[in-house]
Amino acid sequence: VQLQAFGGGLVQVGGSLRLSCYAPGRIFRVSPVAWYRQAPGKQRELVAEINSSGSSSNYADFARGRFTISRDNAASTVYLQMDGLQPEDTAVYLCNERFAGDTYWGQGTLVTVSS
Repeated sequence: VQLQAFGGGLVQVGGSLRLSCYAPGRIFRVSPVAWYRQAPGKQRELVAEINSSGSSSNYADFARGRFTISRDNAASTVYLQMDGLQPEDTAVYLCNERFAGDTYWGQGTLVTVSS
């Protein structure tokens, strides 16, 4: 299982980015997918997660109201739309999918928010 996260970059305070997590493979359509982030010197934390159909999602408190997770199963992709970015959102963002008790991680994409 290979997941590819991309879409990170440098953005100014208050700006927006849309991250993509591409996960080709048979299990994608039946797997919940989550976005995590890890800032330097900090533990990895959950940002948002979405169920396999896209009908249900959950957000960390810091993400609720600013970030939106969605998925396109035909494109094997989960998106994370991030608006109102702040310097504290600077981190490597990673995605994972879970299937049959296993968790598969992709490489991260760096988001840097400059003040």
